[in-house]
Amino acid sequence: MNAMAGNYTTADGRKIGGTLMEMKHITLKFGGVTAIKDISFDIFEGEIRAIIGPNGAGKSSMLNVISGFYHPQEGEVWFKGAKRPTMKPWAVARQGIARTFQNIALFDGMTVLDNVMTGRLTHMKRGLFAQALWFGAAEREEIENREFVEKIIDFLEIQHIRKIPVGRLPYGLKKRVELARALAAEPQLLLLDEPMAGMNVEEKEDMSRFILDVNDEFGTTIALIEHDMGVVMDLSDRVVVMDYGRKIGDGTPDEVRSNQEVIDAYLGVKHD
Repeated sequence: MNAMAGNYTTADGRKIGGTLMEMKHITLKFGGVTAIKDISFDIFEGEIRAIIGPNGAGKSSMLNVISGFYHPQEGEVWFKGAKRPTMKPWAVARQGIARTFQNIALFDGMTVLDNVMTGRLTHMKRGLFAQALWFGAAEREEIENREFVEKIIDFLEIQHIRKIPVGRLPYGLKKRVELARALAAEPQLLLLDEPMAGMNVEEKEDMSRFILDVNDEFGTTIALIEHDMGVVMDLSDRVVVMDYGRKIGDGTPDEVRSNQEVIDAYLGVKHD
């Protein structure tokens, strides 16, 4: 198996397709500070792609470029075989890209169900007036979206909290609700920004299982940032490593683990 080219089958039988997204020579600057310097990498359809590196490496900035929150000064973003023009985040979401955030971004006063329903906004075609009347096509659309959301809630095993305001939930469940909201958008590419941050061992095991299930059962391509190297090496098909805005490694978990520059910069110095 050539892990650096698409269209192969993993050891556990998952199908990895061709290139879904390409980041070509991305450079992002904030004033005189260069957050990302001439980085290129790709994401294959159906894979779990990890982006790792020490704090300040530019990982979240890269995720913000992918999701349209930041626009690079140099380089190109290609998605599904086409160069992507400068787009607002809502337009990127309509293309089929959804994300979670490093700091949980939910509506604390709303129930779990209502929070997850907000993930369906990109699929709602009826106008505000029609939705307010809740009649005919608008009513049918609402029912269809709610049915889909209930399936996501069942899939992530949060039925028992569906009517509880998010602000009353413990941290680990909030992270799962945020994942549910992202999945409600039916993304082709799901971006996860530190999905395990702040979790205990049991919560990490649950989240890891759900990430694998999302990839396997929905066929969703996943790109994630994560500091827990055990999680990264267990979940990922390929890993790209950043350090001070540069790419210093790219390959399978085993290839990255044995890359001396990566070891020195991030995993811990270990010379032969």
